[in-house]
Amino acid sequence: MDIFLKTVGSINDETRLRILRFINENTEVCVCDIENSFNMIQSRISRHLKILKEAGFLKVERKGRWAYYSVRSPLDRFRQSILQEIGYLELDIPKLEKDCKNG
Repeated sequence: MDIFLKTVGSINDETRLRILRFINENTEVCVCDIENSFNMIQSRISRHLKILKEAGFLKVERKGRWAYYSVRSPLDRFRQSILQEIGYLELDIPKLEKDCKNG
């Protein structure tokens, strides 16, 4: 029950829905590119990413000083169906802005 509630709770915020869809559509995204694309401060983005990661949607890989986020694979059927449904929502998803010096 706790896992179910944590998963559902993680998607009760439009910003998190947008970030999750953004990452899913762009495969693997540097945290700095998420900040630039969403025009949000690092601490706010990090909080949303942490919630999505703890809910089992995201994985993170460190490359040098940067963190890269992608959708966890494989996802269980429940999370996969949620991700599919998010794809049908009319959400304003920004274009990927690669303005940071990652590498």
